[in-house]
Amino acid sequence: MTQSTAIKLHSKLPDVGVTIFTVMSKLAADCGAINLSQGFPDFQADASLFEATFRAMQAGRNQYPPMTGVPELRTAIATKVEALYGARYDAEQEITVTAGATQAIFTAIAAFVRAGDEVIVFEPVYDSYVPAIQTVGGTAVFAQLQFPDYKPDWDQVRSLISPRTRMIIINSPHNPTGSLLDAADLAALATLTRNSDIVVLADEVYEHIVFDGEPHESVARHAELAARSIVVSSFGKTYHITGWKIGYVLAPRALMAEFRKVHQFNVFTVNAPCQIGIAEYMADASRHLGLAAFYEEKRDFFRSQLAGSRFELLPCRGTYFQLARYDAISALPDREFSQWMTREVGVAVIPVSAFYHAGRDDHVIRFCFAKQASTLTAAGEKLRRI
Repeated sequence: MTQSTAIKLHSKLPDVGVTIFTVMSKLAADCGAINLSQGFPDFQADASLFEATFRAMQAGRNQYPPMTGVPELRTAIATKVEALYGARYDAEQEITVTAGATQAIFTAIAAFVRAGDEVIVFEPVYDSYVPAIQTVGGTAVFAQLQFPDYKPDWDQVRSLISPRTRMIIINSPHNPTGSLLDAADLAALATLTRNSDIVVLADEVYEHIVFDGEPHESVARHAELAARSIVVSSFGKTYHITGWKIGYVLAPRALMAEFRKVHQFNVFTVNAPCQIGIAEYMADASRHLGLAAFYEEKRDFFRSQLAGSRFELLPCRGTYFQLARYDAISALPDREFSQWMTREVGVAVIPVSAFYHAGRDDHVIRFCFAKQASTLTAAGEKLRRI
C-alpha cells in the first residue's frame, strides 16, 4: 500500500526507534561479522528438553493452557524458588508464567504505574523499561550506577524518591554491566521503601549466571522486599532457548492479582507444550544449578582471548556479557566505534551509551560471550589484531 494517509498520528513514543540490538545484529549480518552484540547463544539447547516438549505435543497438550500457566510448571517453579531462596510462593496464587521476561516487565509496569506516576530506574538501563513506563503515561527517573564498578548510590536514590514514586526497577545480575546487587544493597532498598506504597520490580533473568562463588541475592530471599515485589525470571536465559519466549513472575497474592488482570488481556496464556516440556526438564535441578560454572568457563575463555589486546576488560560478576573500554584503541564515540568494529574488524558489539537516556559515553562496549568456543576463538583472533 503506497497511498499516503491524512491521519494525524500522535506517537506515544516519539523518540523511540529500532533498538540498538536490532541495528547491530542487522549490521553484523550485512557485513558478515561475528555477532557478539545481541544476547543469545549460538549453540543448541539440550535435546532432552526438545524431546519432553515433543512428548507433550504428541500427548495432545496443544490447546489453551490455564491463563496463569500449566500447574506442572508453576509447581516446579515454586519448588525451585523454595530450594534456592527459602521463599514459599503459592503455585496457584503467586506464580504466573509469561511470554518471556519482556512481557512480564511490561505487564507489571502497566498493572501498577498510572499517568503521572514516577518510576526510578538505574542507568545504564536495559532498553525495554523506559518505553514501557512512557507507554502507560509514567515518567522515568534516572539513578546512576557508579562507573566503573556500576554500584548504586542509595543516597542518590533516596533523593529521587517523591510522593509520585510508584515503582523502583532493579536488575541483578545486571545487563549490560555484569554487576551484582548484594545483601547490603537489598537492605538499603528495603529501608528506603519501608512504610511506602512503592512496588519493586526485580528483573532477575540472569539469576543462575553468577560467578566466582558469589550468591544471587534474589529479592525473594528478602522477606520485607518480597512483600512489595514482582520478581521476573526467564527460561530463555536459563535453558538456552531465548526464542521460546517463556518466563515467569513471582509476587505476593495481592500484587499478583493485579498483575494477572493485565496479563489475561495482553497475552492471556503461553505456549502449552513448551511449558510442559520445561516443567519436566527442570525436575533435574543440576540443569540450572550448573549454569554458573558453564558460563564462568566461557567468561574466562573469552577474557583469555582478549589477553594481550588493547581492550581494558571491566569486572564481570554475572550475566553472559563482558564490558570493555577501548580508549587505547580509538577516540571515536562508542556508537561510531561499534559500527567501525562491525564493518572493519568483523566483530559486532553493543555501545553502552545506548543504555543511557542522554547518551553518556564512557568509551565502553559490550560483548556477549554466550557463544561456542570456536566463535569466541575466531572473534579473539580479530580483536587481538586491532
